[in-house]
Amino acid sequence: MWRLVPPKLGRLSRSLKLAALGSLLVLMVLHSPSLLASWQRNELADRRFLQLNKCPACFGTSWCRRFLNGQVVFEAWGRLRLLDFLNVKNVYFAQSGEPREGGRRRVVLKRLGSQRELAQLDQSICKRATGRPRCDLLQAMPRTEFARLNGDVRLLTPEAVEGWSDLVHCPSQRLLDRLVRRYAETKDSGSFLLRNLKDSERMQLLLTLAFNPEPLVLQSFPSDEGWPFAKYLGACGRMVAVNYVGEELWSYFNAPWEKRVDLAWQLMEIAEQLTNNDFEFALYLLDVSFDNFAVGPRDGKVIIVDAENVLVADKRLIRQNKPENWDVWYESKFDDCDKEACLSFSKEILCARATVDHNYYAVCQNLLSRHATWRGTSGGLLHDPPSEIAKDGRLEALLDECANPKKRYGRFQAAKELREYLAQLSNNVR
Repeated sequence: MWRLVPPKLGRLSRSLKLAALGSLLVLMVLHSPSLLASWQRNELADRRFLQLNKCPACFGTSWCRRFLNGQVVFEAWGRLRLLDFLNVKNVYFAQSGEPREGGRRRVVLKRLGSQRELAQLDQSICKRATGRPRCDLLQAMPRTEFARLNGDVRLLTPEAVEGWSDLVHCPSQRLLDRLVRRYAETKDSGSFLLRNLKDSERMQLLLTLAFNPEPLVLQSFPSDEGWPFAKYLGACGRMVAVNYVGEELWSYFNAPWEKRVDLAWQLMEIAEQLTNNDFEFALYLLDVSFDNFAVGPRDGKVIIVDAENVLVADKRLIRQNKPENWDVWYESKFDDCDKEACLSFSKEILCARATVDHNYYAVCQNLLSRHATWRGTSGGLLHDPPSEIAKDGRLEALLDECANPKKRYGRFQAAKELREYLAQLSNNVR
């Protein structure tokens, strides 16, 4: 095929096209009153933009004072609504704070769903309450299942919400008491009694639990207590604020070997902490990809930044109820699918076994081993090790056994040895 422009000139041509497109965009902004207005106006102080008018069909109001007082502002291009069609996940970057608070800090804002998902939520509420796809949500919410616990109801019980989302696929009373006691969208947090919440707060809690329970995961297992999740800050309407952690893990895919070894060790430590902890809650990560983790720029700490799909099993309850095969170690099945970041698991088994290797499997298969694929790449985070480590073969063998074990219960042992080996390598390279 003839190529009229040499490679280097081709790249120059593409650069010129991009520059021209950028210039055109700037001209559009400067000559369009609506676009210019959206650039100049702080829409995060707009009640309608925050969808505060949809409460209690929203995620909370604890940060409304900050938003409405103009203390939260979009960063740069986030101000342009023209670009919203590219932001499918409805995730924004912003600055929050005042000089008297020690300056501004970067925060991440989430609507917890796409525009389509949020529209479907509205339609679902309206149809359940009125039989029509459109309605006044304020009037409709008290006529849905989100209001079933209004009034003088004492506790949030498993029977009321079991199966609503991954978080409560198999909830124990102990877990639900923890969710209510740590619910941050009320002034009276600290009590596990539902009757201490207003009816509007109960409906917000239940809607969040059903639509996207990520805020409740962050509140119930907070970073301040050592859990590896982003810090929950607050909400206003259908906008949730969490702290900005750093660049996503994917940006470290080609980092120096020493850095990647440290990150891999941290990921295995996270898998261990979420599986075995003093609280006897097993938090199973059902969606594991490079985009769901981020790395702090200063401390280099790995943090989970997408916690929508976390299943929590109460090991204490499993040991108490002793369901069939509860004490038989469960080995997750390796899934060599043709898609990125896929996992094979049974939620029912995760809920019924006391010893499960799911988190080790998820981290090894989707992040660390040669089976990990993401954005057209393969080889995992620990690709291309130094020659002496590659020649030794131990790292590759442990990663393979952790991802796709050949021995019975091989993943449990491989995960333990891999954590120790990565810790050793980390010490060696520092």
